[in-house]
Amino acid sequence: MKTITDEQMQAVLAQVKGYTLLLLHAGPRRRDPGVDAIIREHARRNLQLREAGLLRIVCPVGGEVLAGIGVFDASLDEVDALMKDDPAVKQGVLVYELHRCRSFPGDSLT
Repeated sequence: MKTITDEQMQAVLAQVKGYTLLLLHAGPRRRDPGVDAIIREHARRNLQLREAGLLRIVCPVGGEVLAGIGVFDASLDEVDALMKDDPAVKQGVLVYELHRCRSFPGDSLT
C-alpha cells in the first residue's frame, strides 16, 4: 500500500462532503399479499430520486434483515420527509433508519 502523509490526509479530509445514509429493513407487512406491487412502486420512486440527483447510491440487498442501502445528497431532515412518503414505508412493508455520513472526493461505485 502507498504511504499517505499527514499533509495528504489533511488535504483530502478538507474536501469531505456530508451525505445521509439510509438503511432499509423489512417492515411488519413485508410478507403480506400484494407486496410485490408496492416494492415495484418503491423501486420506481428510487429511480425518480436518482434522476433528481438526490439518491446518489442505491443498493438493494434482498436479505431477511437488511433490505437495502442508500446514500442521499440531502440533509437528514429532507431524507426523513422523503422516506415518510415512500410507498413501501407508508404501507409498513419497509422501515428505515437514517445516519449522517461523509464521503471522500472521487469515491464512487463505477
